[in-house]
Amino acid sequence: MHPHSDFVHLHVHTEYSLLDGVARITKPDLPDDLIKRAKELKFPALAITDHGNIFGAVKFFTRCMEEGIKPIIGCEFYISPTTIYDKVQPNHITVLAKNEVGYRNLIKLNSIAYLEGFYYKPRIDKDLLLKHRDGLIILSGCLHGEINELLLKGNYEEAENLCRWFKDNFEHFYLEIMDNGIEEQKKLIKHVLELSKKLDIPVVATNDVHYVRREDAFLQDVVLCIGTKKKLEDKDRLKFSTDQFYLRSADEMKEIFREIPEAIKNTIRIAERISFEFDFEKILLPSFPTPRGEDPNIYLRKKCEEGARRIYGGKIPDNVKRRLEHELNIIREMGFSTYFLIVEDFVNFAKKSGIPVGPGRGSGAGSIVSYLLGITELDPLKYNLIFERFLNPGRKSLPDLDIDFADFGRDAVIEYVKNKYSSKAVGQIITFSSMNARMVIRDVGRVLSYSESELDRLAKMVPQGFTIYQAIEINPEIKSVYESSRDIRNWLQLSARIEGIKRHIGM
Repeated sequence: MHPHSDFVHLHVHTEYSLLDGVARITKPDLPDDLIKRAKELKFPALAITDHGNIFGAVKFFTRCMEEGIKPIIGCEFYISPTTIYDKVQPNHITVLAKNEVGYRNLIKLNSIAYLEGFYYKPRIDKDLLLKHRDGLIILSGCLHGEINELLLKGNYEEAENLCRWFKDNFEHFYLEIMDNGIEEQKKLIKHVLELSKKLDIPVVATNDVHYVRREDAFLQDVVLCIGTKKKLEDKDRLKFSTDQFYLRSADEMKEIFREIPEAIKNTIRIAERISFEFDFEKILLPSFPTPRGEDPNIYLRKKCEEGARRIYGGKIPDNVKRRLEHELNIIREMGFSTYFLIVEDFVNFAKKSGIPVGPGRGSGAGSIVSYLLGITELDPLKYNLIFERFLNPGRKSLPDLDIDFADFGRDAVIEYVKNKYSSKAVGQIITFSSMNARMVIRDVGRVLSYSESELDRLAKMVPQGFTIYQAIEINPEIKSVYESSRDIRNWLQLSARIEGIKRHIGM
């Protein structure tokens, strides 16, 4: 561990706690970048525990590794106090992956939460957590943790029984304590320490981080208003009661919990237990069911040669043979034969089903294998297209064939793939929408109670594709209002601070 810091934040929300957390992990040049600040504070390790998802895990891991910080992958799950099939309000629980087994279980729990347990939020339950407990470290959670809620209601016996259940069933279970300046938290600490002593369960200090610096509390409040469709002036809105949910330094955390030093030491002990890294070198592709179990490399060659004879009329030209041999060798060496067979299969299904398919676009059109299989309709030899722009043995990355299907047939193709490989083996790729300049000006303007006409007028001053500050530089109209009106300047400066943060997901 790093010699200059003896505390690790184990409960941290990033911008992927959508419209709740504002700690960025995608903009290292900004002051509210989480990883950059963690490095400044000399933290040896750092966790990501977003609400009900692990969307940011890979980006977080990569950024941490670049900065010499040990990444800890986790999630603050929504957990039903009964079962995922009951329509009840969930509690919160913090779950960290100790190793690769734990990470796989984290993924399983997350998938089940969305596919089976979704009721306003993606939810798991205690039976599911128990079933997928291997390799996991469990922390009891924030004020909304079930144990904490029971204690606040005075149900001490029930809280004790629940603590016993976790202790008896999980190898690594910790009672989580926080002090963000909230009175209920201070009351809880006393009761939690009593349970810790009585049941011999270790405590751990966390800070439920939602933003990077203390002064970012206002940004987070504005983002919460955007997410809940409220205005700052509204009385009955969700609002954090203090400005202390930031990335506190090790010294600050040690001072707050100076009478409970074990709670600080346990953050280091937990971080030291964790041993998980993504293996980005390992390529995982599904198998393709070839006839009679034939080798995919041989089967791909046969299909390409059949396509060549069909397209070029019997005898395959020498230049086609040379190009085909070159591409097939690279594809075989990189282990991508099954990928081409899978794509050819569902493209062929679409064509046979009368679903229009695009002729091909992007670097994939430079592959003669794609052309001979009917995936693309462009002869790369005719247009002197280069295969290595698509697939290069010196660049370890997956091939990416851009296939366009007519809107009316897209769902049928997806259903075909699900039926062939099972719905559990097929997933659509998520997309994240960030707040662009025009969007964030409108969002922040509504929170600040500006009229729709004012929102529209100011937002349209920003050219499409430009940031707010770029627009101020090049557009005299927006520059004029920015310099002449303090209110507009504050509106634009606040919008620029939030610009680019993740807003919502899509497929």
